[in-house]
Amino acid sequence: MQTFPAFFPLAGRRVVIAGEGEGVEAKLRLLAGSPATIQRVTGEAALAPGAYEGAALAFVASADAGFCAAAAAVARAAGTPVNVVDHPELSDFHTPAIIDRGQVVAAIGTAGAAPIVAALIRAELEAKLPAGVGRLVELFGKLRDETRVALPDLAQRRFFLRAMMSGAVAEAADAGDAAQAERLMREALGRGATTEGVIWLIETPSARDLLSLRAARVLAEADLLVLGEGVAADVTALARRDAPRRALADTDAAFLADEAAEGRQSAVIAGSEALTALALALGADAPHHWLSAAPEA
Repeated sequence: MQTFPAFFPLAGRRVVIAGEGEGVEAKLRLLAGSPATIQRVTGEAALAPGAYEGAALAFVASADAGFCAAAAAVARAAGTPVNVVDHPELSDFHTPAIIDRGQVVAAIGTAGAAPIVAALIRAELEAKLPAGVGRLVELFGKLRDETRVALPDLAQRRFFLRAMMSGAVAEAADAGDAAQAERLMREALGRGATTEGVIWLIETPSARDLLSLRAARVLAEADLLVLGEGVAADVTALARRDAPRRALADTDAAFLADEAAEGRQSAVIAGSEALTALALALGADAPHHWLSAAPEA
């Protein structure tokens, strides 16, 4: 990872857009729906240090490379991070391709090397993110404290929120009926969550692209990651970074069964022989599912 992705809070902040041309117009369109105060400056005003003092971010765009370099230097001297359109060498940060769903914002970047690639990836992801996901996350934030009180156990909360992301609550949010989504979620909290732990047995693929979509989702949601021998790093990278990890050689069926009984999801990634032995040891006492890798072409 050559660059670190980060998000700048914009509520109550000022953003300066300096220069002329389509690059400036594009940044104005990008930030039009943000809660920031947008200040546009041109000409000599864009080279005055006072234009950038106290600003959260600055964007510079112009066909004049000399102007871009000068404005970027002034903004940087004022302590404001600056992005110069089409000049990554003059920029403190790069503007990614953005998917905006309100509370959910996804950013795809290429460190300024190939913005068109980021835009193509964004187009692929745009089609997969429901329009109402931002409203759903806003609801989760609104009821965060109530959810913590009703479900103090972290595994229970994760299971509950995963359930809310599909079904009637998600459908109401997607339809734009925030009141109905909130009512349904409050009712669900009142009923409490019955967590259902499970053990996922994921066959190690010879290449990451042979991993099934379901297996990739399981890795992203698992509370515990158990690794057999020879599991590639690019496969384990799909798992939650905060999920504990342990070796399969140090893990027995009884331990995994206890995890499932506590409502946690465990993902075991290993070769078919090791998974077969584990499945036999688990028997019918612990819920477990096998996810095979796709065959090589």
